[in-house]
Amino acid sequence: MKIIITGGLGFIGTNLVEFLLSSSHEVLCLDKNSYASNYKYHQILSDKNSYYDIEILDLSSSTTLDSIIHNFQPDLVFHLAAESHVDRSIDSPKDFIQSNIIGTYNLLEAIRKYNHSSVKLIHVSTDEVFGSHEDHKFTEITRYDPSSPYSASKAAADHLVRAWSRTFNININITNCSNNFGPFQHNEKLIPKVIQCLQERKEIPIYGTGENIRDWLFVQDHVFALYEIATNGVKNESYNIGSSNELSNISITHYICSIYDQLVGTQNSKDLISFVKDRPGHDFRYSIDASKLIHDTAWRPKSSFETALSQTVEWYLQNPTYLK
Repeated sequence: MKIIITGGLGFIGTNLVEFLLSSSHEVLCLDKNSYASNYKYHQILSDKNSYYDIEILDLSSSTTLDSIIHNFQPDLVFHLAAESHVDRSIDSPKDFIQSNIIGTYNLLEAIRKYNHSSVKLIHVSTDEVFGSHEDHKFTEITRYDPSSPYSASKAAADHLVRAWSRTFNININITNCSNNFGPFQHNEKLIPKVIQCLQERKEIPIYGTGENIRDWLFVQDHVFALYEIATNGVKNESYNIGSSNELSNISITHYICSIYDQLVGTQNSKDLISFVKDRPGHDFRYSIDASKLIHDTAWRPKSSFETALSQTVEWYLQNPTYLK
C-alpha cells in the first residue's frame, strides 16, 4: 500500500512511520520540519529504507502539494500535520489557524483534484474539541465545545473534513484521541517536560492545583488504532481513541517522579513540584469512550499504563537529546 503521512516528522508521525515501515508499506512523509520535528532521525530512516521518502513542505502555503499527490498516487493519507501545543496557541493563534485550518483545506482540495475516490483520508484530531466534561465520557456524538485557539482550530478542521466528505464524496475517517505519551515527544508536553526538570533538578511547574484530569494513551496503542481504522473502520465514521487511563496532572507527575527515583537512585523528586498560575481556558477533565472503535475493529489497548509510562521515562533517559 502507498501511504502519505502529513506531519510525519512529529511525535505521533515518527511512531506511525516506524510501524508502517515494519509492515513493508511504501511511505512518503510530508512535513514542514518545524521546531517539533525529528528530522535527523527520519533522514537516517530514509537512507536505510528504499520504501521511505521525505518531502519538506508547509501544507498551508505549498504550491507543489497537488503534483506530489498526483505523482505518488497514494492509497491512504494519514493527516497528522498540525500545531498542537495549547500554550503556543494562546500566544500565537494565527499560526494555528494557518496550519490546522488552511493546511487541512489545502490537503482536502489536493485529494479532491486527484482521483479522490481511490484515496482514503484518516484525519487525526483531538479530544479537546469536545471541551471539558466532569460527569461523563466523550462519545463520537458529544457536542463540540472547544476552549482554546488550538482546539477551536482542530474543531474547524474536523468540520472541513466532514463537509468535503459529504459534498465531494471523499472517503474519510476522523479520529479524536486522548493525551498521547511515549518516545519522540517534544519536551513542551507534560511528561517529557517533567523528565527534563528531573534531569536538571529544577522546579517542575504544574498549572493551578494540578487536579485537571487527562485520559492518557500510549502512542504505540494510538498508532495501532489508526492502522485498524484505516484498514477496517467503517467509511466516513468518526472514532474516539483512548485507553481509560484518567489521572490528574499532579498524580501523573508523582508517578513520573517515583519511576525516575527508582531508575536513577534519587530521592523525593516530587519535592521539585511547583504550582504556577493556571493557564486561560484550562479544561478540567477529558475522558474518552472508545467502545465504538472496539466494536468496529480488532483494536484493544495492549499496554498497561504503568509499564508504558516506565518504558517512556527509561527511553528519555537513554535518549537525552530529545529533552533539549
